Amino acid sequence: MANLFCIGDSCVECVGDHPSNGSGKGRSQEGRIRYGFSLVKGQANHPMEDYHVAKFSESQRHELGLFAIYDGHLGDAVPSYLQKHLFENILNEEGFWVDPGRSIIRAYEKTDQAILSNSSNLGRGGSTAVTAILINGQRLWVANVGDSRAVLGKGGQAVPVTVDHEPDTERNIIENKGGFVSKLPGDVPRVNGQLAVSRAFGDKSLKSHLRSDPDIQDLTIDMSCDVLILASDGLWKVMANQEAVDIARRYKDPKKAARQLTLEAVKRDSKDDISCIVVRFGR
Repeated sequence: MANLFCIGDSCVECVGDHPSNGSGKGRSQEGRIRYGFSLVKGQANHPMEDYHVAKFSESQRHELGLFAIYDGHLGDAVPSYLQKHLFENILNEEGFWVDPGRSIIRAYEKTDQAILSNSSNLGRGGSTAVTAILINGQRLWVANVGDSRAVLGKGGQAVPVTVDHEPDTERNIIENKGGFVSKLPGDVPRVNGQLAVSRAFGDKSLKSHLRSDPDIQDLTIDMSCDVLILASDGLWKVMANQEAVDIARRYKDPKKAARQLTLEAVKRDSKDDISCIVVRFGR
């Protein structure tokens, strides 16, 4: 039987001992904004490599919604590290409240340097990331590295907030850094024939050919915004943005929406780890 742990308004159903298995939900202090998440281990013969953050907290008299998906590869040490440290590093940047975008970029860089410096303990793997910081329920800062994706539903229409960082689309940058893009082995473009994303945290052996700087989006949350979906590529490999928004909008409970999205991805034969957060605004 699953165990249920509750801290304040946030409850997490934990399956097994991985800190990102299972599902859970929470809400803002006034209850106007709610979130739910669901994570399902894939079929690969290794531990779950997806980690997440989903919570509301207070800082400098502001309410912050902190949401993230970290999709690891070659082990779970790097996404686990990001789960513990990335948001802390962002919020500890001295200029965060003056220039959040610049602070996010600097914190991403510093966090990646810390991971690389600690590679003897964290191993040779890496992780993608998509992070969202919701300030007072009104301003949304989203950053991404790799192919974990954020999509906003506005009036029922899917609006891509992030663009996947894929080797084919950033081939010139990789080649200018001395790397190459190859589809061998298999049919997926990979950096040096190894990594299927062009930006990532960690990956020390490939770092000279990879970027870890995020793309940043600054958005205003207004009455037209329905849902925000953050998910790993285990979902997006088998589901279009609009399909995900359509499914999420059917459920008033964002936890049920997140669960349905992960179940639908499994039904569509996604074999990867699948992690999904649904944030529902207002209604």
